[in-house]
Amino acid sequence: MFVLVTYDIRDNKRLYRMHNFLKNYGVPVQYSVFECDLDTARLGDLKSKALEIMDPAKDGLLIYRVCRECRKKVEISGQGEIWVDSEWWVY
Repeated sequence: MFVLVTYDIRDNKRLYRMHNFLKNYGVPVQYSVFECDLDTARLGDLKSKALEIMDPAKDGLLIYRVCRECRKKVEISGQGEIWVDSEWWVY
């Protein structure tokens, strides 16, 4: 499934750790926004490990699931493109 992962981390050390951690799951499209193609198990893994990095009382992590049809409707202004890695697609 295609997901958009975004985060707001208050501490610079945790912020840096989260950014580097999420590189294992997807592609950064902005500093705190990642596009990821994940199966259900990898998404669960991402969520549980991200909670270990962040402080839930101070930080936030949002995961948006984007359906295949909605993904086709993404609008890009200026620089940018949708990351596609069909090896991770789940149908």
